[in-house]
Amino acid sequence: MNDQQDRPGRSRNGDFDDIHDVVVIGAGAAGLNAALLLGRARRKVVVIDAGTPRNAPAAHMQGFLSRDGLPPAALLDIGRAEIARYGVQLIRGRVEEIDHGYFVRLAGGAVLKARRILVATGLRDELPDIPGVRERWGKDLLHCPYCHAYEVRDQPLAVLGTHPGAVHQALLLRQWSDDVLFFPHTMDLTAQDREQLTARGLRLAEGEVEQLVVEGDRLRGVELADGRVLPRAAVFLFPRMVPHDALLTGLGCDTDGGWVVTDRTGLTSAPGVWAAGNVVDPRAQVVTAAGMGSAAAFAINTDLLHEDVDRAVENHRLTAAAAG
Repeated sequence: MNDQQDRPGRSRNGDFDDIHDVVVIGAGAAGLNAALLLGRARRKVVVIDAGTPRNAPAAHMQGFLSRDGLPPAALLDIGRAEIARYGVQLIRGRVEEIDHGYFVRLAGGAVLKARRILVATGLRDELPDIPGVRERWGKDLLHCPYCHAYEVRDQPLAVLGTHPGAVHQALLLRQWSDDVLFFPHTMDLTAQDREQLTARGLRLAEGEVEQLVVEGDRLRGVELADGRVLPRAAVFLFPRMVPHDALLTGLGCDTDGGWVVTDRTGLTSAPGVWAAGNVVDPRAQVVTAAGMGSAAAFAINTDLLHEDVDRAVENHRLTAAAAG
């Protein structure tokens, strides 16, 4: 597999002799699964990836049938090897812009021409500025109970109140442990929030969080501004999720609540441009993102088929007219 950016796309005279059926931007689960199906459909596909997966800090991923517990990097290695078997090209690089007309411009000047585009660039997690948070992220500072809570079940856990979704996260986390502390931090909890947390058997630790206490590369507890340290084995935090959607918004794609809108196949409001995975759905786990990539691939291939048939019919008519 050629995974080098060797000035693909535009020839020296500026023509696009090498037009791809589909350019996939992003080589996570969504992008790779889409590329796999499109490659098997014998489409000419190139995948462009900047090499910064969201789940890189995590040691394992869970909840993916047949891949439960696999390191995220291993899944991507498997995926890259699989798409290579079907002639899909992987380019290491960063896309700077998509022009109307399906021109994909890479950092460094290379330009690719595509018939259709799939954007699967994911999102980034914005973390609160609390000492220890960045250092422990993906280790014993966790986000998704469905992804990580089973591995810390029945241990002393905590939830930091740094996001409006933290209360729900804490209520959910109670399923995995009888000992869950909720740190409101700077949140103003409503009376209903407090009642639900208390009724659910969670305890509240009032006061602002000063830092996470780490000893020997292991989380030991949460320190409050008044100096109290409350021992915890793991802490959960709901980050602010920001989609990597500049390529889509640059095309004028419709958004709702800060997220690009798609139909059930991933088609955006920009004709010929699909999006899949966390770039349009912050709740999508790895297995969900892979399924979204699959749905988009089916729709893209069908769309290309319609175009191919229309072109074939037009050529057939021209040939028949010339012969007649």
